[in-house]
Amino acid sequence: MPFHFENEPALVAYVTCGDPDLATTREVILAAIDAGASVIELGVPFSDPLADGPVIQRASERALKHGTSLQQVLTLAAEVREHSQSVGLVIFSYLNPIQRMGLAKFCKVARLAGIDGALITDLPIEESAGYLSEARKNDLATIFLAAPTSTDQRLKSIAQISTGFIYAISRTGVTGARQQMTGDAPALVKRIRRFSKLPIAVGFGISTPEQFAAVGKFAEGAVVGSAIVQLIEQNPGREAATVGEFVRQLLAVRC
Repeated sequence: MPFHFENEPALVAYVTCGDPDLATTREVILAAIDAGASVIELGVPFSDPLADGPVIQRASERALKHGTSLQQVLTLAAEVREHSQSVGLVIFSYLNPIQRMGLAKFCKVARLAGIDGALITDLPIEESAGYLSEARKNDLATIFLAAPTSTDQRLKSIAQISTGFIYAISRTGVTGARQQMTGDAPALVKRIRRFSKLPIAVGFGISTPEQFAAVGKFAEGAVVGSAIVQLIEQNPGREAATVGEFVRQLLAVRC
């Protein structure tokens, strides 16, 4: 399995590809890998990112202004894979760009690019059969979101079709850094474990070393997205160095 969660919590780092440009995204990703990130989520910019807060919405707008496409993100993934054979690479996308490419083509091209799995944020499990079939043909992990509001029956269904790891949403609402973690995450992880032995990565709102360490007490991975995207936005010209240092600070709590 390409997702390594031995050192807990493993860091799953999200970036919006093409913000501020693809060359900078590549530098940021490589800096995050060199600093110790275990998995990189390659965010495909989308015009209507309903699950995302203002930080990632702005990043998507900037990336789309100069035409960043799913195909370009997959090309970037292949370049990252040349640099690192061990890091997990996940395409993080809404369904529309993937449908436009075609499910079969997407899964084939993604695997050839060195992608390990995909998380399609707005694909309901009830409508995922075609995607699951193509993903399995190409040995792509199928990662789904589990929320505090999910019923036990839904968590069971998510567990049955998930491979790689399960992404547990720490709270309801949109993405974005928060000063405090909610109490929903530990309870949700405990519920998921009744149905799955897969690693669980907790996301939505993690932005400090203290929050990162807290997640490590009950989950295998922590997803950090908005905090990284915000650093990129606020440090033009120093994006990679700033993100690399931030990742090192997060991971220092494991020592």
